[in-house]
Amino acid sequence: GRKEHKVDSQCRIHRTYVDFLDFVQAHPDVSVVEMDTVEGIKGGKVILTFLFKSCNLQLFFLADHHTSQATIQQMDQLYEQRLGPELFKKIFEVILTDNGSEFSNPTAIENDAFHQSRSRLFYCDPAASYQKGTCENNHEMLRRFYPKGSSFDQLTQDELNLISSHINSYKRKKLNNRTPYETFSFYYGEELLRKLGCHPVAAGDIVLKPRLLKK
Repeated sequence: GRKEHKVDSQCRIHRTYVDFLDFVQAHPDVSVVEMDTVEGIKGGKVILTFLFKSCNLQLFFLADHHTSQATIQQMDQLYEQRLGPELFKKIFEVILTDNGSEFSNPTAIENDAFHQSRSRLFYCDPAASYQKGTCENNHEMLRRFYPKGSSFDQLTQDELNLISSHINSYKRKKLNNRTPYETFSFYYGEELLRKLGCHPVAAGDIVLKPRLLKK
Protein backbone atom coordinates (compact mmCIF):
# COMPACT_ATOMS: atom_id res chain seq x y z
CA GLY A 1 0.00 0.00 0.00
CA ARG A 2 0.99 3.62 -0.41
CA LYS A 3 1.61 6.04 2.40
CA GLU A 4 -1.21 8.22 3.71
CA HIS A 5 -0.74 11.86 2.73
CA LYS A 6 -2.01 15.36 3.39
CA VAL A 7 -4.08 17.11 0.73
CA ASP A 8 -1.69 18.45 -1.88
CA SER A 9 -2.28 22.21 -2.00
CA GLN A 10 -0.34 22.37 -5.28
CA CYS A 11 -2.45 19.68 -6.87
CA ARG A 12 -4.27 21.96 -9.31
CA ILE A 13 -1.17 23.52 -10.86
CA HIS A 14 -1.13 22.56 -14.59
CA ARG A 15 -4.26 20.51 -13.95
CA THR A 16 -7.03 23.10 -14.20
CA TYR A 17 -10.07 22.89 -16.44
CA VAL A 18 -8.43 25.33 -18.86
CA ASP A 19 -5.36 23.07 -18.97
CA PHE A 20 -7.73 20.17 -19.68
CA LEU A 21 -9.37 21.99 -22.62
CA ASP A 22 -5.97 22.91 -24.03
CA PHE A 23 -4.71 19.35 -23.72
CA VAL A 24 -7.75 17.83 -25.41
CA GLN A 25 -7.56 20.37 -28.21
CA ALA A 26 -3.93 19.43 -28.77
CA HIS A 27 -4.74 15.67 -28.58
CA PRO A 28 -8.19 15.33 -30.17
CA ASP A 29 -8.11 11.51 -30.19
CA VAL A 30 -7.26 11.13 -26.52
CA SER A 31 -9.53 8.93 -24.38
CA VAL A 32 -11.20 11.07 -21.70
CA VAL A 33 -12.65 9.53 -18.54
CA GLU A 34 -14.72 11.45 -16.01
CA MET A 35 -14.10 10.22 -12.47
CA ASP A 36 -16.44 10.79 -9.57
CA THR A 37 -17.64 9.40 -6.27
CA VAL A 38 -21.17 8.54 -5.21
CA GLU A 39 -21.42 8.66 -1.44
CA GLY A 40 -23.38 6.26 0.71
CA ILE A 41 -23.82 6.96 4.41
CA LYS A 42 -21.20 8.99 6.27
CA GLY A 43 -18.09 6.94 7.00
CA GLY A 44 -19.32 4.01 4.91
CA LYS A 45 -18.31 2.57 1.56
CA VAL A 46 -18.55 4.71 -1.56
CA ILE A 47 -18.85 4.02 -5.27
CA LEU A 48 -16.06 5.27 -7.48
CA THR A 49 -17.48 5.95 -10.94
CA PHE A 50 -15.76 6.27 -14.31
CA LEU A 51 -17.44 7.53 -17.42
CA PHE A 52 -15.78 7.10 -20.83
CA LYS A 53 -16.77 10.22 -22.76
CA SER A 54 -16.50 8.82 -26.28
CA CYS A 55 -19.04 6.07 -25.70
CA ASN A 56 -20.89 6.90 -22.48
CA LEU A 57 -19.73 3.70 -20.82
CA GLN A 58 -20.10 3.95 -17.05
CA LEU A 59 -18.18 1.75 -14.60
CA PHE A 60 -18.71 1.47 -10.87
CA PHE A 61 -16.18 0.25 -8.32
CA LEU A 62 -16.68 -0.17 -4.62
CA ALA A 63 -14.21 1.75 -2.44
CA ASP A 64 -13.92 1.18 1.29
CA HIS A 65 -13.85 4.82 2.31
CA HIS A 66 -14.37 8.32 0.99
CA THR A 67 -10.62 9.01 1.14
CA SER A 68 -7.75 9.65 -1.19
CA GLN A 69 -6.16 6.43 0.03
CA ALA A 70 -9.17 4.28 -0.90
CA THR A 71 -9.39 5.92 -4.34
CA ILE A 72 -5.73 5.22 -5.07
CA GLN A 73 -6.08 1.65 -3.87
CA GLN A 74 -8.93 1.12 -6.34
CA MET A 75 -6.93 2.70 -9.19
CA ASP A 76 -3.91 0.56 -8.35
CA GLN A 77 -6.07 -2.54 -8.40
CA LEU A 78 -7.42 -1.66 -11.84
CA TYR A 79 -3.91 -0.95 -13.06
CA GLU A 80 -2.06 -3.89 -11.53
CA GLN A 81 -4.64 -6.67 -11.43
CA ARG A 82 -7.82 -6.10 -13.37
CA LEU A 83 -6.43 -4.58 -16.57
CA GLY A 84 -2.67 -4.60 -16.39
CA PRO A 85 -0.55 -1.53 -17.21
CA GLU A 86 -0.88 -1.65 -21.00
CA LEU A 87 -4.69 -1.72 -21.15
CA PHE A 88 -5.05 0.74 -18.29
CA LYS A 89 -2.87 3.30 -20.08
CA LYS A 90 -4.81 2.81 -23.28
CA ILE A 91 -8.21 3.70 -21.83
CA PHE A 92 -7.35 5.97 -18.89
CA GLU A 93 -5.30 8.45 -20.93
CA VAL A 94 -6.93 11.53 -19.44
CA ILE A 95 -9.03 11.70 -16.28
CA LEU A 96 -11.24 14.68 -15.45
CA THR A 97 -12.52 14.90 -11.90
CA ASP A 98 -13.79 17.32 -9.27
CA ASN A 99 -12.07 18.88 -6.29
CA GLY A 100 -13.11 16.28 -3.75
CA SER A 101 -10.47 15.45 -1.14
CA GLU A 102 -10.54 11.83 -2.34
CA PHE A 103 -8.90 13.02 -5.57
CA SER A 104 -6.40 15.36 -3.94
CA ASN A 105 -3.29 13.24 -4.46
CA PRO A 106 -2.92 13.54 -8.24
CA THR A 107 0.62 12.19 -8.46
CA ALA A 108 -0.47 8.86 -6.97
CA ILE A 109 -3.37 8.66 -9.42
CA GLU A 110 -1.23 9.65 -12.41
CA ASN A 111 1.70 7.39 -11.53
CA ASP A 112 2.01 3.79 -10.46
CA ALA A 113 3.75 2.57 -7.30
CA PHE A 114 7.08 2.69 -9.19
CA HIS A 115 6.55 6.34 -10.22
CA GLN A 116 5.87 5.39 -13.85
CA SER A 117 3.35 7.64 -15.57
CA ARG A 118 -0.01 5.95 -16.33
CA SER A 119 -2.52 8.77 -16.85
CA ARG A 120 -3.07 12.55 -16.91
CA LEU A 121 -5.40 14.07 -14.30
CA PHE A 122 -7.27 17.37 -14.57
CA TYR A 123 -9.76 19.08 -12.27
CA CYS A 124 -13.02 20.87 -12.97
CA ASP A 125 -13.16 24.42 -11.63
CA PRO A 126 -14.17 24.57 -7.97
CA ALA A 127 -17.96 24.25 -7.56
CA ALA A 128 -18.37 23.58 -11.29
CA SER A 129 -18.98 19.85 -11.42
CA TYR A 130 -21.35 20.49 -14.37
CA GLN A 131 -18.16 20.60 -16.44
CA LYS A 132 -18.30 16.82 -16.27
CA GLY A 133 -22.01 16.74 -16.98
CA THR A 134 -22.26 13.32 -18.58
CA CYS A 135 -21.05 11.75 -15.40
CA GLU A 136 -23.71 13.45 -13.30
CA ASN A 137 -26.45 12.29 -15.71
CA ASN A 138 -25.33 8.71 -15.47
CA HIS A 139 -25.53 8.90 -11.71
CA GLU A 140 -29.26 9.41 -12.13
CA MET A 141 -29.41 5.85 -13.46
CA LEU A 142 -27.38 4.56 -10.54
CA ARG A 143 -29.71 6.43 -8.17
CA ARG A 144 -32.64 4.39 -9.51
CA PHE A 145 -31.07 1.47 -7.67
CA TYR A 146 -29.74 3.42 -4.71
CA PRO A 147 -31.59 6.62 -3.80
CA LYS A 148 -29.66 9.28 -1.87
CA GLY A 149 -29.04 8.21 1.70
CA SER A 150 -28.59 4.53 0.80
CA SER A 151 -25.81 2.61 2.47
CA PHE A 152 -23.34 0.79 0.22
CA ASP A 153 -21.89 -1.25 3.05
CA GLN A 154 -23.70 -4.48 2.10
CA LEU A 155 -23.09 -3.98 -1.59
CA THR A 156 -20.77 -6.28 -3.54
CA GLN A 157 -18.67 -5.58 -6.63
CA ASP A 158 -20.63 -8.31 -8.47
CA GLU A 159 -23.85 -6.39 -7.88
CA LEU A 160 -22.22 -3.21 -9.17
CA ASN A 161 -21.00 -5.08 -12.25
CA LEU A 162 -24.56 -6.29 -12.86
CA ILE A 163 -25.93 -2.75 -12.56
CA SER A 164 -23.30 -1.34 -14.90
CA SER A 165 -23.94 -4.14 -17.42
CA HIS A 166 -27.63 -3.18 -17.53
CA ILE A 167 -26.96 0.58 -17.69
CA ASN A 168 -24.35 0.12 -20.44
CA SER A 169 -26.66 -2.10 -22.50
CA TYR A 170 -29.29 0.61 -22.68
CA LYS A 171 -29.44 2.29 -26.12
CA ARG A 172 -28.64 6.03 -26.28
CA LYS A 173 -29.94 8.53 -28.80
CA LYS A 174 -26.64 10.36 -28.92
CA LEU A 175 -24.84 7.12 -29.83
CA ASN A 176 -27.15 6.71 -32.85
CA ASN A 177 -29.23 4.27 -30.83
CA ARG A 178 -26.29 2.07 -30.06
CA THR A 179 -25.47 1.04 -26.53
CA PRO A 180 -22.40 2.24 -24.62
CA TYR A 181 -21.39 -1.42 -24.46
CA GLU A 182 -21.44 -1.79 -28.27
CA THR A 183 -19.70 1.52 -28.83
CA PHE A 184 -16.91 0.82 -26.35
CA SER A 185 -16.39 -2.70 -27.66
CA PHE A 186 -16.13 -1.32 -31.20
CA TYR A 187 -13.17 0.82 -30.04
CA TYR A 188 -11.50 -1.54 -27.59
CA GLY A 189 -12.93 -5.04 -28.01
CA GLU A 190 -15.16 -7.14 -25.79
CA GLU A 191 -12.45 -8.85 -23.81
CA LEU A 192 -11.54 -5.54 -22.20
CA LEU A 193 -15.16 -5.09 -21.13
CA ARG A 194 -15.15 -8.51 -19.51
CA LYS A 195 -12.02 -7.57 -17.58
CA LEU A 196 -13.92 -4.53 -16.36
CA GLY A 197 -16.78 -6.76 -15.19
CA CYS A 198 -19.20 -5.66 -17.90
CA HIS A 199 -21.44 -8.00 -19.95
CA PRO A 200 -24.02 -7.31 -22.65
CA VAL A 201 -27.70 -7.52 -21.69
CA ALA A 202 -30.39 -8.00 -24.35
CA ALA A 203 -32.68 -4.97 -24.76
CA GLY A 204 -35.73 -6.89 -23.57
CA ASP A 205 -33.98 -8.04 -20.40
CA ILE A 206 -32.77 -4.66 -19.17
CA VAL A 207 -33.97 -3.75 -15.68
CA LEU A 208 -33.09 -0.31 -14.33
CA LYS A 209 -34.86 -0.77 -11.01
CA PRO A 210 -33.92 -2.19 -7.59
CA ARG A 211 -35.68 -5.48 -8.35
CA LEU A 212 -32.67 -6.36 -10.54
CA LEU A 213 -30.82 -7.08 -7.29
CA LYS A 214 -33.53 -9.10 -5.57
CA LYS A 215 -31.95 -12.42 -4.72
